[in-house]
Amino acid sequence: MKREIIKTGDGSTSIYLPDWNESYHSKHGAIQEAYHVFIKNGLALFENQSVAILEIGFGTGLNAFITAIEAPKLVQTIAYTGVEGYPVTSEELIKMNYVTELNSSNNQAIFEYLHQAEWEKPIEITKHFNLTKCNQFFETIDFKDQFNLIYFDAFGYRVQPELWSTEIFQKMYDSLKSEGVLVTYAARSCIKKSMIEVGFTVEKLPGAPGKREMFRARKE
Repeated sequence: MKREIIKTGDGSTSIYLPDWNESYHSKHGAIQEAYHVFIKNGLALFENQSVAILEIGFGTGLNAFITAIEAPKLVQTIAYTGVEGYPVTSEELIKMNYVTELNSSNNQAIFEYLHQAEWEKPIEITKHFNLTKCNQFFETIDFKDQFNLIYFDAFGYRVQPELWSTEIFQKMYDSLKSEGVLVTYAARSCIKKSMIEVGFTVEKLPGAPGKREMFRARKE
């Protein structure tokens, strides 16, 4: 499928799929969305802890990069698993401007290492951040009681409703430890219904800039 590099509303880049009219991140701002949804409403809940994170949609590595940057500030040690069916190419990654937009030139090596790291094995990126990248489709996930936090960052319901099904959320629920949390940018009522069906307690929160609402789900 054709992919194009675009610049989002906050100046940060993303990848756009013209055939679907869908982008990897919010067109209102990729970095803004990552911080609001996944850091503020997810990672920050686990300050001063060791945190096992599962990301559904590793994509450009933006969420992983920001998490690696924020972990020392939150006094965290992160074990990060990123699942991706269609890895981004090296040519596309060169055009991602996250290091510049985050004023984070001292972390350029971290962003590069996230993508150079071998797939299917745990790699120490920094002393605070371990990464395992899994090249697989979300339907094949079979983790059990392994994660404290899930970043659910799949393509939107409009283009891939099957990724927001009861079956997928059952896999997410099973993947979490007790008191684990799932955060996502989405806020459709049918998605909430599927989350509740598998046992999640769901709360609606203010969305990232340009979006009204988002969901945070908990496993009791």
